[in-house]
Amino acid sequence: MSTPFDPAQDGPDFSLEAACGARPVCGVDEAGRGPWAGPVVAAAAILDPADIPDGLNDSKKLTAKRRETLFGALTDGPALIGVGIASVEEIDALNILEATYLAMRRAVAALPEAPALALIDGNRAPRDLPCACQTVIKGDGRSLSIAAASIVAKVTRDRIMAKLAVAHPGYGWETNQGYGAKAHQEALLRLGVTPHHRRSFKPIHKILDEEAI
Repeated sequence: MSTPFDPAQDGPDFSLEAACGARPVCGVDEAGRGPWAGPVVAAAAILDPADIPDGLNDSKKLTAKRRETLFGALTDGPALIGVGIASVEEIDALNILEATYLAMRRAVAALPEAPALALIDGNRAPRDLPCACQTVIKGDGRSLSIAAASIVAKVTRDRIMAKLAVAHPGYGWETNQGYGAKAHQEALLRLGVTPHHRRSFKPIHKILDEEAI
């Protein structure tokens, strides 16, 4: 079941969670489906309705500084958080969609308390979740739990890419997070493909094919 997007809604709230009936409800979102390098990261979040940090929103609508602040409030507060990661090797073996689902399953499984229901951002949900699920189109802008998950996933992945940038300087991963930005493209031609690049992605696959000629 998918909940349609209502463009009239102004920011996320707790109405979807309250309407579910089942408790607890977690929100699930991912970060890093599109980049050419690095893992895909998913997070699951169960919020305490009596203690929700102010300012939760779609992570893409927040500054990096605000995301970091909210990440701390979520991980140090009463919220229950689970994080799941699918590696570059798993992305190349499974494809990015199935690897994203794998990361989501791992995130839900990592929650300290098993949810009765998962609200999944988007219009498709992974198979074999350990609970019922409901997809929510543009959920990170509608559900506070999904917004919380989007922040945790984004900050977690950005930190991973910043560490990889130290080990592999020149690609600009500390600022482009592995996306196909101009600096990243130029570095690939100059420095080559690293073990952290997604070889199944067309731009990387093309470079490897050209090097093999």
